[in-house]
Order: sequence, then C-alpha cells, then structure tokens
Amino acid sequence: MRAGTAEAFGRTYARICAYPVSLLLDAGAVGAGDTVLDVGTGTGSVAVAASARGATVAAVDADPSMVELARDTAKAAQVAVAALPRLPFAGEQFDAVVANFVVNHVGKPLAALRELRRVTRPGGKVAVTIWADPGGSGQKLIARSVQAAGVTRPDDLPYLAPEDDFPRTADGFANLLAAAGLAEPSCQIVEWEHRVAPDDWWSGAAAGVSFFGHLIVRQAPEKVAEIKRHFDEFSQQFASAGGLLALPHVALVAAGRA
Repeated sequence: MRAGTAEAFGRTYARICAYPVSLLLDAGAVGAGDTVLDVGTGTGSVAVAASARGATVAAVDADPSMVELARDTAKAAQVAVAALPRLPFAGEQFDAVVANFVVNHVGKPLAALRELRRVTRPGGKVAVTIWADPGGSGQKLIARSVQAAGVTRPDDLPYLAPEDDFPRTADGFANLLAAAGLAEPSCQIVEWEHRVAPDDWWSGAAAGVSFFGHLIVRQAPEKVAEIKRHFDEFSQQFASAGGLLALPHVALVAAGRA
C-alpha cells in the first residue's frame, strides 16, 4: 500500500465500510465469550465492535500499515499481519469468523471462503460482506468519473477469471457460501445513504484508496484534474443539506454454518 493510503482509508472509506458491522456480527452470532477472527480488519472497526460484545478477538490484515492502525484502535484484540488464501491458524479454532468487504478483493473468492470455514469450529458461523452489483448510484461516483475521463483498466489489473467470478446478488453470494461447504447459507441486502463532504470523498480516491483510486494515482496530473472535473459535475446530483453528498450504497451480508 502506498505511503499514507492507510490513513486516507481511515478518514474516508473506513467510515462507510463500518456501516454494516453490527449486522455482520449479528449474522455471525457473535456474543460474549465467543472466540472471533476478524479477517481483513482494516482500521479495526469490526474487532472493536466484537470486543464490545464480550468476545475474545484475533484480527488480521494483509497490509502492515493497516495492522498498526488497528492495533491503536482495537486495543483488546490480538492483531497481526496475515492474508487469505492461507491464514496462520489451526483448523476449527474460532466460534465465529467474519470478513467485512474482503471477499470482493481476493482473486479466488471460493478458496477464501473455504479458508474461513477451515478455521471455524464445527457449528460456528462464517459471516461476510461484499458490495452488491448492481450497486447504489452513489458507490459508482468515483468509477463514473474515472471512466468519463477515458481511463481504462490496465492489463496488470485483470478481472477475475470466469471460473472464479460469481453474481454479486443475494442468491449468487449465498450460493458461493454453499459451494464453500457452509451450511444454511443466507444473505440479506443492505441499503443506505452515506453522507460525506465532497472534498473528503475525493481525497480518499486521490490518495489511492479503492480500486478506482488506485487507477487515479497512476495518472498524469492533467488526467487527474480531468477526473476531478467529472467528479465535481457528477457530484451535483447527490447534493444534500449542509453541503454534503448523499451517496446511495448497496451491500450484501451473508453467513453460513461451518
């Protein structure tokens, strides 16, 4: 991760990713006395919430700078550097394993879910979130701005292979959990409006946060300025009280039993 990207994520996208945390923990049946693994902890919001429920929490993230942020935030959790598709834990170790907006970032989603199931005790819950497709109009704001400026996906950032992809719908996500060997898979759709200042939302992308933010930081300054002009134009349709943007988002919260 680029220098400063973790801090930018914490100021911007971490806030929107935190919205479904309570629903994620409910789906994982996380309660007092449970042992919980938070995979892809980011800034630690899930670990904090699970600890507040009385759970004993371990948390991992692939990025060392995120781990440092999470250690400052989730002081009750044991936080370490680790990443899917192979986690440094024995099988059947945790009562619940949760992953908040992680499966949408791995190259082998089915393998990732099988790994989450591996470290979950029999009868325990695996709970995960991803962004839905089609998503809310607000979650496409940065992508629209990048595309309107004529920026295309580079060859070194390929799409998922067809055999690894799956529909980002409630049924599609639940079916992926079933294919990973999780019993009683279920999935709910969550919709909300994320309210944020335009400059704050742009600053995260401009620092390289998210896939399209990663594309933005690769561009020449004049191209970045063009993307920003489109962003300012498209943002007007989401203007709300107090100068904030009201950005509709749609996510999926799914769970299954190991």
